[in-house]
Amino acid sequence: MNITVRLAQQQEADELLGRSPLAALIGMLLDQQIPMEWAFSGPHTIAQRMRVDDLDAHDIAVHDPEAFVALLSAKPAVHRYPGSMAKRIQQLCQYLVDHYDGDPLALWRDVSTGRELLARLNALPGFGKQKSQIFLALLGKQYGVTPEGWREAAGPYGEAGSYRSVADITGPESLAKVRAYKQEAKRAAKQATSGPTTPGTTRS
Repeated sequence: MNITVRLAQQQEADELLGRSPLAALIGMLLDQQIPMEWAFSGPHTIAQRMRVDDLDAHDIAVHDPEAFVALLSAKPAVHRYPGSMAKRIQQLCQYLVDHYDGDPLALWRDVSTGRELLARLNALPGFGKQKSQIFLALLGKQYGVTPEGWREAAGPYGEAGSYRSVADITGPESLAKVRAYKQEAKRAAKQATSGPTTPGTTRS
């Protein structure tokens, strides 16, 4: 696999994401409660600190847990919550070892439908429905993984021409559009939760 992506907005980090499906999976796992480009630069930081050119699920799965937490926690930290994310990454890699002989490409190499691929992604540790749909959209839009019905399985994230998620980021301009969409969605959700206020009243 050798794909040109601009997810991390850093050349070396993006090059790793383009050639390593495991790096892409780990980046997606890290994409939670931190900026998207920070999350997707994480795999490259991990590879640097492990002193390897490419990430290997077997190596990460058997890495000493305390040492792996320290590796993610060293400044600059790979994530806002490096301890919990270190555990999740090792769980993800162990799952790949147990179910796919450590080869993340096997997740989608032989799938025939988008629904099947979504089910496989949803079974990964740390991947809920939304994260799985976003990663499925990323695979379809940027990695050339397009089983039958992949857009439908990815839900709104699979829509062509949308700017909803990391699946739609191809450079700084699209990153800004996706960030604006996320901020608006968050604002709308907050407004819906708080509900309307009547004149002359305040909410605590």
